[in-house]
Amino acid sequence: MPAASLLNKASGDAALELAIKRSRQLLNRRAMVAAVASAVPVPGLDWAVDAALLSRLIPEINAEFGLTPAQLDQLNPSKREQVQKAVAMVGSVLIGKFISRDLVIRAASSVGVRLTSKQVAKFVPLAGQAISAAIGYAAVRYFGEEHIRDCVRVAQTAGLLPPPPPSTAARTRRQRVHA
Repeated sequence: MPAASLLNKASGDAALELAIKRSRQLLNRRAMVAAVASAVPVPGLDWAVDAALLSRLIPEINAEFGLTPAQLDQLNPSKREQVQKAVAMVGSVLIGKFISRDLVIRAASSVGVRLTSKQVAKFVPLAGQAISAAIGYAAVRYFGEEHIRDCVRVAQTAGLLPPPPPSTAARTRRQRVHA
């Protein structure tokens, strides 16, 4: 879904629009790292890097929308139930759960063909590495955008307002830790 379209889905909700923008910034950085890892001609390295990136990225996106297990535990029981129903309706297995590499790999089966193509492309000198990098970037972007879209749908369906952005100092510390 194009960027403008996803922001339109936020229906002018400033908090939701801000959560989308912050999530996309996180996603863009991680997708670039995935592209670099995909260009390295070591079979399997990119899959491990992708899994590690996504297992950290998904909880960060969840946090932007107030959908981590800890954030959901702080909600009153009726609001938590609304969120759980919305998650079930959307069908996401990555919202409100502890994210492990295995869970990310299972959820990433939707981009499995791209990941396999990325491995095959590595065997073509230079051009294959560029193709592999492009596929790696696109696969992580696709997976991340789908997750952001699911978070928006859950937040809207459950009437959940994303938490305010962390202070500049806290955000800077968090970026240094995850960089």
